[in-house]
Amino acid sequence: MQQQMILVAGPYRSGTNDDPALIEANVKQMTKASLAVYRRGHIPMMGEWVALPLIEEAGSREMGDAIFNEIFHPIAANLINFCDAVVRIGGASAGADYMLQVAKEKGKSVYLSLDEIPAFKSL
Repeated sequence: MQQQMILVAGPYRSGTNDDPALIEANVKQMTKASLAVYRRGHIPMMGEWVALPLIEEAGSREMGDAIFNEIFHPIAANLINFCDAVVRIGGASAGADYMLQVAKEKGKSVYLSLDEIPAFKSL
C-alpha cells in the first residue's frame, strides 16, 4: 500500500436550499473527513478548496450562476486525474455521485466510507 491523494466527495449544496449555514455545515463535514484521511496517512483533497477561490475571483454573483457552474464540478472532476482515489461521504448528492462515476471511469479507487481507506505509515 502506498500513500494516496484522496478526493473527499460529499454534499455541498444538496438539501440546503442554498442556505449558507447548511452549506457551511456540509463543508465542515468534508473538512472533518479530510482530516480523517490525513490521519490515516494520506493526502486529502477537496474540490471546494480549489474551486471556491476561483469562482469568487471570476466574479460569480450567486451560487449556481454561469461562472459557478463553469468551475465548481468541472474542477473537481479534473482533480481526480491527480488523485489516486475518491471517498464518498455524507447524504444524497448528485455532484458527489458524479465524482464517484468519474473516478470509476478513470480507474481510480473508490471508498464508500472512511473506514475502507487503508492506513499508511508515513515518515
